[in-house]
Amino acid sequence: MVNPIHLRTLLEVTRLGSFAAAASRLGYTASAVSQQMSALERDTGVVLFQRSARSVLPTEAAIVMNRHAAKVLTDIDALLAASARTHATTTQELRLGIFPSLASHVLPVLLARPAWHDLGINLKVSVAEPAATIAGLRTGGELDVALIYQVGQGGLAWPHTINRQWIGDDNFRVVLPEAWGIRAGAQMAASQLSDMPWIMHHPGTSDASVIERLFASCNLHPTVAVYSDDFNASLQLAAAGLGAALVPELALREKPAGIVVLDVPEIRLARNIFALLLNEKQTAQVGVFVDLLSGILHRMGRNPQY
Repeated sequence: MVNPIHLRTLLEVTRLGSFAAAASRLGYTASAVSQQMSALERDTGVVLFQRSARSVLPTEAAIVMNRHAAKVLTDIDALLAASARTHATTTQELRLGIFPSLASHVLPVLLARPAWHDLGINLKVSVAEPAATIAGLRTGGELDVALIYQVGQGGLAWPHTINRQWIGDDNFRVVLPEAWGIRAGAQMAASQLSDMPWIMHHPGTSDASVIERLFASCNLHPTVAVYSDDFNASLQLAAAGLGAALVPELALREKPAGIVVLDVPEIRLARNIFALLLNEKQTAQVGVFVDLLSGILHRMGRNPQY
């Protein structure tokens, strides 16, 4: 099945002429746009773009698909909405596993919308880190859908019978104590941050390994002042002056006073967010639920005040 999110991205790529421009417009990373287009090519069985080192050119198939994408998206939205209304009289229980920052900042936005009340979903929520929610999806588990994140390619595995749907990215940002006297938004080279104390993940975790490799590639070899796997704690300790930290944008939605956010071009990293769904639970109502969450996440990425 073609993912409607990928069709929306296709419209922007063909309209703007590049993955990078579409990424900027939609609030994604360029690599995320490239991954979406590759997935769309796999799903449709056609080559949509001729790729070179500097540009992407839409093929005739892409141009044809682009002409019909707007109508297809309109029809899909209407079909999902109608199907959700049809099933609303028979409420579906949905046992959802979700990681803390998505539960704190994205799910409540959806629950406050009239569209949520029209879905006919009786939601049972379990807030936990991805490894725990994935375990709940296994045979005989207590979950139907898991919203998880993955940093890099390792550290997580799930049964092959589970369908994975990408719903967005949560980009990491470098934060420093305001007391260090560096202005917010200042652009710095990663190597300039080596002499500063840092707040880092505990060694051995999958996230820590990815971050350590990224830092080493940037010639950033941090002096560790604090080990913390809790982003809220990391932000509070950074505000107190204990060190710099690398935290995702969702965590920054409640950033404390006393920190500044930097632009470090060499440090580009994101938590890729996925919905893992049991095949037998993929109803129209669940499809609308996941699509609404994805839309909220994307708008937050484009507008920090959303």
